[in-house]
Amino acid sequence: MIFVSIASDERSLQDANPDWITQQVERRRRDGLQVCVTVIIKSGGLDMRLSTPECVSRGGSRAPTAQEAHVFNLWTKFHLNQPGWSPGNLIAFLRQLDR
Repeated sequence: MIFVSIASDERSLQDANPDWITQQVERRRRDGLQVCVTVIIKSGGLDMRLSTPECVSRGGSRAPTAQEAHVFNLWTKFHLNQPGWSPGNLIAFLRQLDR
């Protein structure tokens, strides 16, 4: 299962459609709020939690597996590890992840 959490709203990947993601992020940014997005992956041997820079998070204490490294590389490729990330990049990341 893959879940997307935007602020306090959480949905499964199937219910986190692009319109919902864009509306949630842009509405909060318009209101001057920092937007914390967390993606939780518990599937195919993965048990990961990725967060945008606006979230308070803890780092892992071990080197990632090859499969985890691939997911981290996708997160970085779509600039989700940097301030100013876009909802479109989050949507693209989730599409790649769902493959």
